[in-house]
Amino acid sequence: MTRRARILIVVFIAVLLASCSNSRGRITGADAPPGAVPDLAGNYVLNGVDPEGDEYGGVLTIMPGQAPGQYNLQWIVTGNIQEGTGVVEGNRLRLEWRSSAVDPTKSTRGHGAYTITTGRELYGMRSVDGAEGGAEEKAFPNLRR
Repeated sequence: MTRRARILIVVFIAVLLASCSNSRGRITGADAPPGAVPDLAGNYVLNGVDPEGDEYGGVLTIMPGQAPGQYNLQWIVTGNIQEGTGVVEGNRLRLEWRSSAVDPTKSTRGHGAYTITTGRELYGMRSVDGAEGGAEEKAFPNLRR
């Protein structure tokens, strides 16, 4: 499959997931009480604002990890794929990520943390290691789990 075909498939999936979400760009759930965090596995629509103030969107897939409270994550943002891991601490998902660049010299890494709401919404920051500032992100669960 060509790179162009993969990008078209990614864009199609992002549009499809966005149409299935209840998100309007606002977090509506209360912060989850630590110790009573909902299961995060599923697909999410992602909205973000980078350090320059530019808005972006994409999808986030969260899969169960090796142990309770651990997750594997995959972001598809503007045709780029990023993968990472996360651990729930209290009502926060602390994460590390890396880009899946074909050329390893163009690969980036970063970290971040999302606050988890009772409605499985996520909000917080994600940054690139070595760069100033970070992106503010919100993730809304796809209603069709």
